[in-house]
Amino acid sequence: MEKRENFGRYIKEKRKEAGLSQKELAKQLFVSESAVSKWERGVSQTKRY
Repeated sequence: MEKRENFGRYIKEKRKEAGLSQKELAKQLFVSESAVSKWERGVSQTKRY
């Protein structure tokens, strides 16, 4: 659980440093805005290939 929270904090921090909204980041990554929100909250992470 802690790794998810750390990942979420990292994503949020970098997104804000870049001056992007969740919607703008999602568009650049070709994912939904809800995916970015879930990552930041530690609810979901990217698939590991």
